[in-house]
Amino acid sequence: MAIQQMFLGLGGSSAPPTVDYLVVAGGGGGGQGGGTAGNRTGGGGGGGYRAASGFAVSAGVAITVTVGAGGANSANGNQSVFSTITSTGGGAGATAQNNNAQSGGSGGGGNAASGSLGFPGGAGTAGQGNNGGSGHATSTTGSRSGGGGGGAAAVGGNASTFTGGNGGAGSTSSISGSSVTYAGGGGGSGANTAGVGGAGGGGNGCSGSTSASGTAGTANTGGGGGGSIAGGVGGAGGSGVVIIRYPDSFSEAVATTGSPSVTVSGGYRIYQWTGSGSITF
Repeated sequence: MAIQQMFLGLGGSSAPPTVDYLVVAGGGGGGQGGGTAGNRTGGGGGGGYRAASGFAVSAGVAITVTVGAGGANSANGNQSVFSTITSTGGGAGATAQNNNAQSGGSGGGGNAASGSLGFPGGAGTAGQGNNGGSGHATSTTGSRSGGGGGGAAAVGGNASTFTGGNGGAGSTSSISGSSVTYAGGGGGSGANTAGVGGAGGGGNGCSGSTSASGTAGTANTGGGGGGSIAGGVGGAGGSGVVIIRYPDSFSEAVATTGSPSVTVSGGYRIYQWTGSGSITF
């Protein structure tokens, strides 16, 4: 028995005691265009971003993995989960007709659709993301512009006259074996100049006066969608992702579901899910 235990410890055939994780939720959708020509909307907030090392796991226990979908036009993104770790979906950008930027992992951008008022963005979740930027308006309808959605690393940009706010930047992780930025906010729509999506998959806003749509956030980054203009459609948020890793001196998982990609790189075993599933060590 002692010889067998020594072999298990040295031979890499034991389960890891802890793992590192990255859990990114789906990004929020950009705001729906509608109402008066010239009303413009906010970008969607990036999905909640949570990353840490030293998360305890137990052999023989199936761990749930949920990968959140991005929010459609004017809808919040969906949460992603690894075991007890939950990341909140990104908040939707404000629509053209209402001051309704949504809170989320990062908040959606505010709108500019009421007289000479520009409204604030939605709130981000502490430890996961940041607030969305404010919309901007003057008494001239044609100058109204929407705020950028918040990102994991930065607040969304405030809109200015004729210019949509840029999406907040996301956060960068190398847990996958490569440096990748996740959970950027979507750009707000602008009268003359569209807000640019934040690094980390944020979709660009649009510009003009009618029937322009925002760009979708990038899949499996949790990026927010871009804002739209009256008659257009807000860009959908990008879906999230769940990634874990542990030293490759420990054995591979006993079982997985959800078809994660599995790689060994830099001394780690890396499991990446783009759809929901599970893992058992």
